[in-house]
Amino acid sequence: MAQNADSPDSTAADTQPAVAITSRFLFVDVAAQRAKQLRRGALPRLERSHNTPHKLERIAMEEVRQRVIQYTLPTLEDVARGRNARE
Repeated sequence: MAQNADSPDSTAADTQPAVAITSRFLFVDVAAQRAKQLRRGALPRLERSHNTPHKLERIAMEEVRQRVIQYTLPTLEDVARGRNARE
């Protein structure tokens, strides 16, 4: 799954909230990718108040829950290209 959450030129996409995630599996996948970005030094997109979580995984989940993280899903063509590249 490709995520453009921290690219410097993604300001246009950041103005609208992301599509709500209804699949818990997709939620976990997007939050895990975001937590990885946070561990590598990305800045949180939410203001931290006294009652917000401090673990990066919790911060990532809250960012996904509040729809501030943009994500894209691979197309069938992307998946097929990936399979062919491994063979």
